[in-house]
Amino acid sequence: MAHRVLSGRLVLVAAFGLILFLIPHSIALKEGDCEVCIKTVETFSDSLSEDVKKDPKRIEDAFRAFCKNSKNKEQRFCYYLGGVEDSATGILGELSKPISWSMPADKVCEKLKKKDAQICDLRYDKQIDVNAVDLKKLKVRDLKKILSDWDEECDGCLEKTDFIKRIEELKHKYIKTEL
Repeated sequence: MAHRVLSGRLVLVAAFGLILFLIPHSIALKEGDCEVCIKTVETFSDSLSEDVKKDPKRIEDAFRAFCKNSKNKEQRFCYYLGGVEDSATGILGELSKPISWSMPADKVCEKLKKKDAQICDLRYDKQIDVNAVDLKKLKVRDLKKILSDWDEECDGCLEKTDFIKRIEELKHKYIKTEL
């Protein structure tokens, strides 16, 4: 009887040990995870002066200023952290303290993922290679995205052919061609 209780406890301790061993591996980031978070944290951290990097409060203020000029996925990232005025939550301390400790961006994002998993769900849209694709086969939404990526407008464009014409006009400014 004592042998069964002892072996039962041994199995329980072994299972608990296995769980403790696996937890850090399930939380760790995999290749390609949190791409928006990592790039945004690196860009933001690199923009800070050394004296600002030491003060979490100043880091938070600088992040709010950084977010005012952000667009697209970076803007969404700012929203999730509480860096924009209309953010529903605010977990800036989870960003500012690790940066003040000089923690690498991937580790900062790992910590942020524990607080809000959707932070790591943000992915960059794949770029459309204008030279390799037939513009006529793209959807208007994709044509608009090309212009948006270039920070260009298409005033008066109503039909697909109007967007294609505008892209063809601007192509030389944004696409490098090899001779």
